[in-house]
Amino acid sequence: MILATSTQHDLEQGPPFRPLRLVAVILVILLVISAAAQWYARSVTLPRYCDDPVRTLERVRRLLTEQRPAGDGDRKPYIVAARLTFLIPREGNEPLTAYLERLQRHLDRECR
Repeated sequence: MILATSTQHDLEQGPPFRPLRLVAVILVILLVISAAAQWYARSVTLPRYCDDPVRTLERVRRLLTEQRPAGDGDRKPYIVAARLTFLIPREGNEPLTAYLERLQRHLDRECR
C-alpha cells in the first residue's frame, strides 16, 4: 500500500525541473534574436543612410548639439538619424568630432 501511494505521488509531481535545459533554451532564443537584429541593421536599416551620408551626419551632429534640431519642420529625417546613434552609440566621453568621424568611417565602409 505504501508503495502504491509513493508511485502515485511521484506521478502527480511530474518530470523533474531541469534549470540547465531552461537556461540553454533561453540562451539560444537570445542569440537568435541578436543575430536577427544584426542582420536587419546591416541589410535594411544601414542602407537608408547610404543615400546621403553627409546629410545624415549633419543631422546626427544637430541632434547631439541642438535642443530642437528640426525646429518646426519635418522630424522624420531626424528620427532616422537618431536610429543611427542607436545602432552605433557614442562611447563614454568620446568627443563629438571623434564620434562623427567614426560614424563617417562606418558609413563609408558599409555604403561601398
